[in-house]
Amino acid sequence: MGWLDKPWLSVSGRRIRQMMLSRSRLFLLTGSCILFLLPGICSAQDLAPRAYVIVPIHTNAVILSYSYLSGGILFDQSIPITNVSTQINMSAISVFHTMNFFGRSASVTATLPYGVGNFQGMVTGSGRQGKLYRSGLLDSTFRFSVNLKGGPAMDLKDFAKWKQKTLLGASFTLVAPTGQYDSTRLINQGSNRWAFKPELGFSRRFGHWLFDSYGSVWFFTTNPEFFSRNAFVSGVNTKSESPVFGFEGHVSYDVKPRLWTSLDVNFWTGGQSSINGIENSATLQRSSRIGGTLSVPINNHQSMKVAYSNGAYVRYGGDYQSVSFGWQYSWYGRPN
Repeated sequence: MGWLDKPWLSVSGRRIRQMMLSRSRLFLLTGSCILFLLPGICSAQDLAPRAYVIVPIHTNAVILSYSYLSGGILFDQSIPITNVSTQINMSAISVFHTMNFFGRSASVTATLPYGVGNFQGMVTGSGRQGKLYRSGLLDSTFRFSVNLKGGPAMDLKDFAKWKQKTLLGASFTLVAPTGQYDSTRLINQGSNRWAFKPELGFSRRFGHWLFDSYGSVWFFTTNPEFFSRNAFVSGVNTKSESPVFGFEGHVSYDVKPRLWTSLDVNFWTGGQSSINGIENSATLQRSSRIGGTLSVPINNHQSMKVAYSNGAYVRYGGDYQSVSFGWQYSWYGRPN
């Protein structure tokens, strides 16, 4: 057992039962505030430039990525935990394929992430610092995207003649509860719930310049076994989260074909947590991140991408810096 999975002080008898009852309430309140620490649970914070730029149908790619996140966590003042810091290393493999969807360009992407996280913080009044380590598979992500205007399905020959102007697209992202989860623990790699994100995207090119903006909303199912059947809670708790509304904007510049850089910003709000139907209004998220991305071609099939982002405004939640690297291998052709 780790920090937030066991008592900090060793006592006995009636006192231990009293402490467990009071701590169970504290842990449930704290838990509703800190589950977003793991990256797979906080997809609203993503920055993804050129997400609706189209490529020829029957294009395929394999992407290997690595991200390092480091920073603090801002709680509301009722939570007696201070100086919380996190270091998260996350790697992922993604597969990508484009297709003809009723005459429009469309794509599917599947991502399987793995995370290693270290968390530490000071419990007010205890004089002791708690530490927690987690490692394992995170929740997998599946995304379907389709162009609605400006991007018909084209093969490689037709695409070579095409010039982008205005694009309008839509996507649907599904996060499946495939990550490792133990209901007796407060912090897990997986979230033990489903998440869905419908999104509309706009892209407009002016010469070498490209302007992108997206609007989305995340919906979450209920976690039916949140921090349950352990030393603090004998029964079963449920945890739900209200929708999270997000906006994302990017301005990018093509230095030459496949070599580009972008300025990225987003904003999201919502996500109040409820434990057993009781909402904690202090968990309202309202934050923004700003960053930059550089994509560099290696050869006809390979490219590298580097990205950095930081919290521009954080009312509540994770206030961290993020550095990520990605390698992509792509090819053209129908699957056999």
